Amino acid sequence: MRANLTFVRLAFVTASLTDRRRAEPASGRERVLDAAAARFVSQGYDATTLRQIAADVGIKAGSIYHHFASKDELFTAVLQQGIDVMVTAFDAIDADAADAPARDRLAAHVRAHLGALLEHGPYTTNHVTAFFTAPDDVRADIVPVRDAYEARWTGLLAELQHEGAIAGDVDVRLTRLILFGSMNASVEWFDPDVGSLDELAETITSQCWTGVSA
Repeated sequence: MRANLTFVRLAFVTASLTDRRRAEPASGRERVLDAAAARFVSQGYDATTLRQIAADVGIKAGSIYHHFASKDELFTAVLQQGIDVMVTAFDAIDADAADAPARDRLAAHVRAHLGALLEHGPYTTNHVTAFFTAPDDVRADIVPVRDAYEARWTGLLAELQHEGAIAGDVDVRLTRLILFGSMNASVEWFDPDVGSLDELAETITSQCWTGVSA
């Protein structure tokens, strides 16, 4: 039950971000960010030009420089906003499910991460699809914040292991990598018209927690 309440809270957090953007007229900077995030997801960093982004917004290419000094700075801002969504979701679950049973805590965090990826548009998806095409200066800015977020997941698994909920001989770092692989790959194939994120989160959690053997 606690995990279900956590899902509701996460949905509220995600929806409130979206609703706020809908309720408030988007600033010029936000419109450029939205267009850039969509372009970077659909065609990658190298193939995306500032001219294309400007056309999507309905402005001249030179106007982008009122908000961002370069394409690299714009891509960095998109990726930073994406990781901010993930961190906010993780923080919300940490606060809401701290006293929940171990499996419920993991399930809530899995659902939160999937929600951040699949319910917040292209900002978070860029971390899965376009990040690895980023130039070195963008990676230098973003890799530390990505590493910090991933370290929180490793810390969560280590905490559950310390509590005895995860076997002592399990490599939690490797487990985190496998878990991220299954969650992040869902952006490539998940269809909300076919299944729900709650069902996907439960399946991923179950396979991580108990495996698939009978």
